[in-house]
Amino acid sequence: MGRLLKKTLILASASPQRRRILKRLGRPFRIIPSHVSERTTEKDPRRMVVLLARRKALAIARLHPEALVLGADTIVVCGGKILGKPRDSAHALRILKLQNGRWQRVYTGVAAASGGGRRVVCEAAMSRVLCRRLPDAQLRVYAGKHMDKAGGYSVSDRRDPFVARVEGDFDNVVGLPLKAVKRVLRRALIW
Repeated sequence: MGRLLKKTLILASASPQRRRILKRLGRPFRIIPSHVSERTTEKDPRRMVVLLARRKALAIARLHPEALVLGADTIVVCGGKILGKPRDSAHALRILKLQNGRWQRVYTGVAAASGGGRRVVCEAAMSRVLCRRLPDAQLRVYAGKHMDKAGGYSVSDRRDPFVARVEGDFDNVVGLPLKAVKRVLRRALIW
């Protein structure tokens, strides 16, 4: 990653989980959240997260053409429904009930933009998560605790009783698949 070290790296996300994972690269980076709309008509989960990650990276790359910008987006798919972040505690309870005792897929798209957006490299990762079956009373207590996370739960919270098992990249479920990040950052620097 020699050329990577010469460029300013910007994470286009305010997520503390993504910040912690990206620190494992061992190089400095800045945080500039993109604040772009996450609305889309795309229905395919893999294409959706790539499109949104790309949108986020490009929004910041256009403002900082000298930098290498990383964007990311995560969704959960359960029972054929795409689950983003809960809108309120009632919505959180509904999505937790949907996932209760079931498998779901977690998709994260990552995009690296360089040259002010002239070069964008994207990739998506998918992991499977099995949620424990919890009683309704426990779900009601739990609903609204993780409003800033797709699916309304936090796999990185060790006290989180909801997640029973993860198959695939754990970092992907947290919100930033580091192996995919390394690949897109390298490829974004190759002209």
